Amino acid sequence: MRSKERVATYTKFAVYLLVVVLINVAGITLFFRLDLTENRAYSISQVSKAVVETLTEPLTINVFFTEKLDAPYNNLERYLRDLLEEYALSANRFFNYRFYNVSPDTEGMNPSAMENQRLAENYGIQPVQIQVIEEDEVKFVKAYMGLVIIHGDMVERIPVITSVDGLEYKLTTSIQKLNNKVSALLELQNKIQLKFYMSSVLKSVAPFMGIETLKSYPDELEKIVASINDRMYGKLEYSYIDPNNEPDFQATTKDLKPMQLKWPALSDDVPEGDGLIGMVMEYNGKVRNIPVLRVMRIPIIGTQYQLQDLDQMENIINENVETLIDINEYVGYISDHGTPSIAGYSPYGGQLPDALNNFSSLLSQNYTIKELNIKDDPIPSSLKSLVIARPMEEFTDYELYQIDQALMRGTNLILFLDVLKQAEGNQQNMRSNRLDELEAFNSGLEKLLDHYGVRIRKSVVCDESCFSQRISPETGGGEQPIYYAPIIRNENINHELFFLKEIKGLVTLKASPLELDEKRLSENRITNHILISSSEKSWEMRDRITLHPLLIRPPMSQDERKSMPLAVLLEGEFSSYFDGKTIPEKMIEQEDPVIEGQGEEAEDAISEDMTPDPALQQIEGTGDFIARGVPAKIFLMASGDMLQDNVLSDETNSPNTLFVLNIIDMMNNREDIAVMRSKVQKLNPLSDTTPTVKSFIKIFNIAGLPCLAILFGLCMMLYRHARKKKIQTMFKERG
Repeated sequence: MRSKERVATYTKFAVYLLVVVLINVAGITLFFRLDLTENRAYSISQVSKAVVETLTEPLTINVFFTEKLDAPYNNLERYLRDLLEEYALSANRFFNYRFYNVSPDTEGMNPSAMENQRLAENYGIQPVQIQVIEEDEVKFVKAYMGLVIIHGDMVERIPVITSVDGLEYKLTTSIQKLNNKVSALLELQNKIQLKFYMSSVLKSVAPFMGIETLKSYPDELEKIVASINDRMYGKLEYSYIDPNNEPDFQATTKDLKPMQLKWPALSDDVPEGDGLIGMVMEYNGKVRNIPVLRVMRIPIIGTQYQLQDLDQMENIINENVETLIDINEYVGYISDHGTPSIAGYSPYGGQLPDALNNFSSLLSQNYTIKELNIKDDPIPSSLKSLVIARPMEEFTDYELYQIDQALMRGTNLILFLDVLKQAEGNQQNMRSNRLDELEAFNSGLEKLLDHYGVRIRKSVVCDESCFSQRISPETGGGEQPIYYAPIIRNENINHELFFLKEIKGLVTLKASPLELDEKRLSENRITNHILISSSEKSWEMRDRITLHPLLIRPPMSQDERKSMPLAVLLEGEFSSYFDGKTIPEKMIEQEDPVIEGQGEEAEDAISEDMTPDPALQQIEGTGDFIARGVPAKIFLMASGDMLQDNVLSDETNSPNTLFVLNIIDMMNNREDIAVMRSKVQKLNPLSDTTPTVKSFIKIFNIAGLPCLAILFGLCMMLYRHARKKKIQTMFKERG
């Protein structure tokens, strides 16, 4: 009997052991993960699934990672494996990925490890230094943490992965870009021309400039272009042009903006002369100038010359190819009327003041920026969106008509406007801080907006919930509140809109309040959404508007404080401002005609030339004017500073950057990309609590928890005492 029981026990143990082993094997081979995060930060979005489901050519992701890294880097590889496995589950047969274990050490490596390291370096993946803690010591070690995406013959790199933040966004947008790029290159009818211009006389001057490598630069550049051309289906054509051998050089290269150099006699072999150097890429009439030589004027040291690094030239050529062949959607940007420059650096290496460098860099990752000179050029009808950022010159009626009709055609308007500008001062008011004051300014767009149903008040919103600037200890220490830089908290952001759902807060600067005309919006059937608002502790600074922090005081009366809308979104079929008005005409300045002769004969000749043909006056045109448009959107925020580098970070997961980029995506009907970008963001603040609640929590943690522990102990003691009595009673009854 005991033998049978022993056999049954061992059999059960064996079965249980087998079940445990099978469960572990299934867990290793079968992928499963439950994402319990609020915004599903660790699950891929629908747009990511759609991208890999629709691949038409093989796409391979090669991941080069050093194994057995210390925390927190050891979790990166695991997360990346899980993420790519999720891509694979949704992808078609063209999607593949592979991990390579790459050791940064060179000693004692086996042939396989050396091959992995060589492969990583061939793809441009270099080791990075990371900080680890070993045996209570902080050390710096090298590690490979990058990947390449190969689609057809095209390669896209993510050279360094040190965080999981935004990794899905980077992967999905890179795959989209490669897919678009391959399709665009295969459809090209002509080749992209890459022309390198350099006067041959510069080769003898180069040693005096400290750039001896200039002599071999054309040949090295040609090798780089040949290497790139192998992966671009032979769509590049390189040529080296010596302007000294081209007599008609200036006439044939009117779009070239080369670096021009002049020098005195430097030696017996180098006489006085001049030359130029530059590079352009051309396709279908579009030209991209690429600076090759930079001039840096350094105090004390003097003028220094620097050639564009050849190691960076491949990336530069790739970026310009993407712009020339339009693999990304266009976003229009009005570049005249005093708007900030979208190209922030001059050919001489200096940074242009107030240039939107971060905005331009971030936007160029997924869009092609089309600069428009609205004074001379019409607004293309193909544009989905048009950005107007802080114009400082008034628009004419004809220019406003162009903007109005673009909206009627369905071009969405993205407006970051200022209705205040720096007050003009002289020497007297400079001493009285007049330069810290703002005065009213009209760009002309105000009357369009008023007609559509929204007004901008000529004031600045100040808020007690604002950014505070630290004061140095030498000047007293502490913090100085910057009231005109309100912090927009979670409760003042419209989370009903998906592209704003995961944005928990941001900072604004010098924003003017908006006023919605509900009656006009209702009559025109325009839907309005207030996107962000100031807090209930905010007020308007009007009349004398100053930016000097020490001169701003909150109002004493609570009646002057209220929440005010700072950004709005209007949607619907807008009616034209010019409906029922005379259509403005473009004014062209003409020079007086030059006619030989004098007196009445010359005047008669001028009169005859200037007299319009009566037949032409009888021709009438219809259909050009649109009185009521197709569905479109207007985003408005009265703060041009929101796009400045000191407010807009170059990190895609910072709150202000998320807000601006999500607005751009939404206005280009790419809301799914905006939602994906917002999944992982840095700012996730706790809800504000009252002082009473804070005091209660503090007292509860200090005294409440110990009291609960004592109460629990007393309850357990009473329970055991009652149980003991119950047992004693049971034995007495049996006795």
